[in-house]
Amino acid sequence: MKISILAATALSAAVFFTACKDSSTFTISGTVTNAGKSPKVYLLAADSTQINIVDSAALDASNQFKFTHTAPFANLYKLKVGESIFDFVAKNGDDIKIKTDMADANHAYEISGSETSEQIKEFNRISNFYGEKNTKLSDEYTAKSEKLGHQSDSLLKIYMPIFQKNIADYSQEILKFVDKNKANLAGFYAVTSLDQQKYEQQLVAYADAIKDEFKDNPSVRTFVKQMEIAKPVSIGHKAPDFTINSIDGKKLSLADYKGKYVMIDFWASWCAPCRQENPNVVKQYAKFNSKGFNILGISLDEDKSPWEKAIKADGLKWAHASDLQRFDGPTERLYHIEAIPSNFIIDPQGTIVAKNITGSDLEAFLNKTFN
Repeated sequence: MKISILAATALSAAVFFTACKDSSTFTISGTVTNAGKSPKVYLLAADSTQINIVDSAALDASNQFKFTHTAPFANLYKLKVGESIFDFVAKNGDDIKIKTDMADANHAYEISGSETSEQIKEFNRISNFYGEKNTKLSDEYTAKSEKLGHQSDSLLKIYMPIFQKNIADYSQEILKFVDKNKANLAGFYAVTSLDQQKYEQQLVAYADAIKDEFKDNPSVRTFVKQMEIAKPVSIGHKAPDFTINSIDGKKLSLADYKGKYVMIDFWASWCAPCRQENPNVVKQYAKFNSKGFNILGISLDEDKSPWEKAIKADGLKWAHASDLQRFDGPTERLYHIEAIPSNFIIDPQGTIVAKNITGSDLEAFLNKTFN
């Protein structure tokens, strides 16, 4: 009977404290040891465009602090102590505890009361691992360049592939992480760290998967909307047809290339990166045109004269067309062109099979396709 009374009392207490829990705010409290000359803690909130300081507190005599804050939606927050940042996700009703030692060079921290914050820690671990690899690589390259007294193409050829591989390895780790964390915001914050041009297909698929989740988070809603706009001209979708004026005044249509491989190449005479890429495009066209590779160049020039001069100067021997309206032409708007160079490779069935590939990536794609 005594056990039953004790159990009933404990149950009543649990119900009482649960009922009294404030669901209109969240709290985060903790201990920061060895803070040194930085005894102040800042609470920051992230939104789709910036990070804002929303509160601050001085550490007390026991090196402890506490914030109580209202979260209109589950969101990413940060604690800043000195130059160190500690990420966590919070929503109203959370009671989050954090503990860290500023003497720890790795900036490790313990956190409880927010399961998503544990996943954020894992995301940060991946980011820091590859970030440190690339920082070390950059420092090595800089030191060797300074020793030579100038930048070296031979050094760049050694270091750039390693750097690019690190980025590719990081991206693959992030894609695995996101696949495991679609149901929480850690996955969202991780996926937005990817190169949007290179991983657009995966980002569109992720946006489809979460479109009914996190409906009150404006950053997520903005991302989903952006991917919905990009989706019709993303890899795996049918390329929208268009008709445009060729350089000699005739009408050209994407439908003219039905049954063929064609690359729609958006560029301009005034675009330095476009002109730098043109020799590579010329090389690939000479190598693969006889095997079925076609190009339709679409210029964002407004004046026909510099456009014609650039075609001649760069030796661009394929079909050319333009709306002569920079980024405001109907073809540019149809394909959501916001930067150039930009390209779309379309297969004989009219499906976009590659997008925004240049340099060695373009050559590798064409080798795989035609050889």
